[in-house]
Amino acid sequence: MASPAPALSAAAPPSRLARFLDSDLFANFKRSKLAMAAFAATVLFVALALLAPVISPQNPYDPAQLELMNASLPPIWYADGQAPFLIGTDDQGRDVLSAVFYGMRLSLLVGVLGVLLSGFIGIGLGLIAGYAGGWVDTIIMRVADVQLTFPAILIALIVDGVAKAVAGGHMEADAQIALIVVAIGLSFWVQYARTVRGSVMVEKNKDYVQAGRLIGLSAPVILTRHILPNVTGPVFVIATINLALAIITEATLSFLGTGLPETMPSLGTLIRTGNRFLFSGEWWIVAFPGLALAGLVLAINLLGDWLRDALNPKLQ
Repeated sequence: MASPAPALSAAAPPSRLARFLDSDLFANFKRSKLAMAAFAATVLFVALALLAPVISPQNPYDPAQLELMNASLPPIWYADGQAPFLIGTDDQGRDVLSAVFYGMRLSLLVGVLGVLLSGFIGIGLGLIAGYAGGWVDTIIMRVADVQLTFPAILIALIVDGVAKAVAGGHMEADAQIALIVVAIGLSFWVQYARTVRGSVMVEKNKDYVQAGRLIGLSAPVILTRHILPNVTGPVFVIATINLALAIITEATLSFLGTGLPETMPSLGTLIRTGNRFLFSGEWWIVAFPGLALAGLVLAINLLGDWLRDALNPKLQ
């Protein structure tokens, strides 16, 4: 008697990474040289920021490592330049290259946390406004319209000024970082809210949402498990572009003297400090932090522009 043929095993479903590598988005990415260059530059900047404690000649936040005898040294290619200060030092003997790496780290931290906070606020309010409608939608959108009449930097300045006035003008460094994050988060939530609200108003009338209501799913479950995954495309685009705006906002606040303290300098603080020495011949103190800020923001903006075009179905 012939033995039965072995049953064919079902093929394992492809992993998320395999699906991404086979997607139209990744194919579009490989075709765009500019997007690949922007992505490589962004990864380089992030890697330099994360590895700052390892690759930096000194810790610019540690006063014990600073020597006033090394103050205002020019870059290494000048006759007076000294190793290991490749691009010179500032007036406190702080290595400019190390300060740029650590400053970039702090700027990215503040920018990412600010974007996460603004996204959390905006997405949450957008989901509620689009799904609930009625007077809830009206109140949230009118608040958003009022905030849009003010520049984001002005909102951040107001939040920062009010918080410091309440605290009596004396705040610890960690508290100032948290304050800047909150100021940025409250400045950029409107874009998320308006975009998500519009997408939710379209999605909530579709069959899968009506089916969820029929089987008794609660509104929070429908919003978070079913509607939210279908509105994430525009959110990713806004988050990428807003990351560059958040970094610029933090740099602007620090340059104006209302941001991070000089004991924990971000790129904006370094630019403000170096600006005092620009016309005294010590140009490297402000030039290299400025170039790092411009390069970081440009790379993120180019990546965000590509992502916006790649996720736009009208351009496919």
